Amino acid sequence: MTTTGSAPTIRCAVIGQPIAHSKSPPLHLAFAAQFGLPLQYERIEAAPAEFAATVQQFFAAGGRGLNVTLPHKVAALGLAARASSRAQQAGAANTLGVDADGTLWADNTDGIGLVRDLNRLGLLVRGQRVLLLGAGGAAAGVVPPLLAEQPAVLAMANRTPARVQEIAARHPVGAVQIATADDAPYDLVISSVSDGVAELLATLPLRHGGSGYDLNYGERGIAGRAAMRERGLSQCHDGRGMLIEQAAAAFALWHGLSPDTTLLHRDGF
Repeated sequence: MTTTGSAPTIRCAVIGQPIAHSKSPPLHLAFAAQFGLPLQYERIEAAPAEFAATVQQFFAAGGRGLNVTLPHKVAALGLAARASSRAQQAGAANTLGVDADGTLWADNTDGIGLVRDLNRLGLLVRGQRVLLLGAGGAAAGVVPPLLAEQPAVLAMANRTPARVQEIAARHPVGAVQIATADDAPYDLVISSVSDGVAELLATLPLRHGGSGYDLNYGERGIAGRAAMRERGLSQCHDGRGMLIEQAAAAFALWHGLSPDTTLLHRDGF
């Protein structure tokens, strides 16, 4: 924590590689403005080999919180002395913070953000056949909250099926399935991959007129949504709303304050 005049400045950041595209700084600064919170929020680029040391240096210098993005979410969980049940189930963390005694803790707000945005958009999970593409840290993070919404089926497709099996093993037997061409059509497709959506969907049955959601946002989500539309999904959304909601959840964990996200959804950031 640094000091500007008489007001202590709270330091937070987002860490990843690449990181220049991240919209987290304007989001968190907008949240802070709602409460008059003196927040400094930056982007930190770190290669995997530098990640642990960079995190330690950040908190040693008085930092309060880190948002963690690709490719560090799994490594972030391993650094923490204490982790939420969400992060443990996911096997990955997107939020790091410190207790008053300096203990590093980890949480995962990706799934919270996704479910909140799906609800905002009117995309039902309960009773639906849901297909999740990818099996990296982002996918792992959204599985527990998706299961809590009680879908009829939650199936995953990934280039490496073994990665799906690793995630499925963290949950009750049968809760997470591996998608196959023989399945009944899926109502909602959620993509966590940066490319290759068309290839993953090529042989899988989808309900014509169903819905799609890409966790990527901006230019990074264009190709994935186009591939979904080509397979007959009519409502296809990017992850901008999820970004807002997961950031709001992280902000609340760090500062004990719950920001209003309505204006950001309406007016942009």
